Amino acid sequence: GAEVLSLPCLHTLLAKNNRLGGPGSLPKGLGQAPLARSLRVLNLSGNRFTDVPPALLRLRGLRSLSLGGNRLHSIPPDIQELRSLEFLYLGGNFITSIPPELAKLPCLKYLVLCDNKIQSIPPQLAQLHSLRSLSLHNNLLTYLPREILNLVHLEELSLRGNPLVVRFVRDLTYNPPSLQELAGRTVKTRNVPYAPSDLPENLVRYLSLASNCPNPKCGGVYFDSCVRQIKFVDFCGKYRLPLMHYLCSPECSSPFSSASQSSTSQSESDSEDEASVAAHRMQKVLLG
Repeated sequence: GAEVLSLPCLHTLLAKNNRLGGPGSLPKGLGQAPLARSLRVLNLSGNRFTDVPPALLRLRGLRSLSLGGNRLHSIPPDIQELRSLEFLYLGGNFITSIPPELAKLPCLKYLVLCDNKIQSIPPQLAQLHSLRSLSLHNNLLTYLPREILNLVHLEELSLRGNPLVVRFVRDLTYNPPSLQELAGRTVKTRNVPYAPSDLPENLVRYLSLASNCPNPKCGGVYFDSCVRQIKFVDFCGKYRLPLMHYLCSPECSSPFSSASQSSTSQSESDSEDEASVAAHRMQKVLLG
């Protein structure tokens, strides 16, 4: 009811396990009411919401939002407006993808996306530098982005019940680079000097988009043409997690990508550098 809007000091509102979700479930004017300035914790789990109500995205002071066990199929990009959010619980829905805008929550520490239908993780999530716990169990993940290693404060990663735990995949499809990319790679790898006055503006911009090949034995670069490869990295000295890598050419995956070798033997030498960096960061990797 509208009466709740006039409570200027309300800090926590728990309305879980009800039948909210239809038209008129939330009072009009929620985003402009005194309540919007005071509310810090909102729990609407176990209701019937099929979408995240736009009014909730105007609660700029919210630190904890729970919408688990509803009927959500997506996360709106405008979730980035909740910049004070520290805890976000969206488990037990029908979410299939994660918008990159979710990575623009600078204070987010706990992100729960378990029990959904998520197939991939956007690499932008590596920008969640405050993240300490990431729950992804019981989804449809077959790999993780390599950038997840940049989550330097991550202490808990829950992955059980995903295909990546019981089967691993590799995709080595490769489109040959264009003449422009070959020229750009040569300029970058051989450190050919150039100034903005030497080249057209579009080529200068193109050269600035070069990505370094993650293979420490390569030292090459790529622009548009690259090889997608699953690489296994040790966490806690016990679990091997498949991370998505983008290599500059098929040669970068040899000799470890030979079809005669198993995925495990392929990864042992290739993952040593990153494994040594990541092992001390991860306190818990929950696979079983």
